[in-house]
Amino acid sequence: MRLSAAEKYEIIQLVDRSELGVNRTLKEMGIHKSTFYKWYQAYLANGLDGLQPHKRTRRQWNSIPDAQKQLVVEVALDHPVLSPRELSVKLTDEQKVFISESSVYRILKSRGLITTPMHILLSASNEFKDKTHFVHDMWQTDFTYFKIIGWGWYYLSTILDDYSRYIVHWELCRDMKASDVERTVDRALAAAGLKNGQRPKLLSDNGSCYISADLKKYLFSKRSNPSMGGRIILKLKGRSNATTEV
Repeated sequence: MRLSAAEKYEIIQLVDRSELGVNRTLKEMGIHKSTFYKWYQAYLANGLDGLQPHKRTRRQWNSIPDAQKQLVVEVALDHPVLSPRELSVKLTDEQKVFISESSVYRILKSRGLITTPMHILLSASNEFKDKTHFVHDMWQTDFTYFKIIGWGWYYLSTILDDYSRYIVHWELCRDMKASDVERTVDRALAAAGLKNGQRPKLLSDNGSCYISADLKKYLFSKRSNPSMGGRIILKLKGRSNATTEV
């Protein structure tokens, strides 16, 4: 069965967020690994355009008025957690402006508002360059968001030890702000009981709360805090050399 670019993108997102692992998730979905990684590499290289069928009529990029492009950017900045598909639906429902998911993606990518996927998926020939060798060598932090009907959106902030895969601490939040990250890190540090000299790396994606000036200021404030037990190195996944040592 021939899948559309939107369907391939949805599969990439499902595998990206699955807790079952890549191989098991693909097996459950009946998709061969080589097929999935072909889609994934095409998506990394060219975004949604890379997932389009090879034989297609290319849409004229300049057919979208500048005012509508700016509207896409403004709505995306107001709702940073929404995917290109969700933004496309929101524009259609609320602004009565139809812009396809792929066009939304291209507009945001041209403005530098599209980052790499949430996780790094590894094919058999690849591996992480910097491996962890002991507990509390590196922590991973991220938000998982979900909507509860009748209650609204909730955001799960977690600190996961990369070596043991143990969740050091988690927080259920109503927002995705730097203050929520700070609270999660504080309580993870208290729960871990780090010894003097230990310096966990804090690995995150490029979410606005992780690259904010407020979080950087918070990390610097920890340098003289004895309860910290050392320094945190904040490594932003998806940005080359984007490492802040505190």
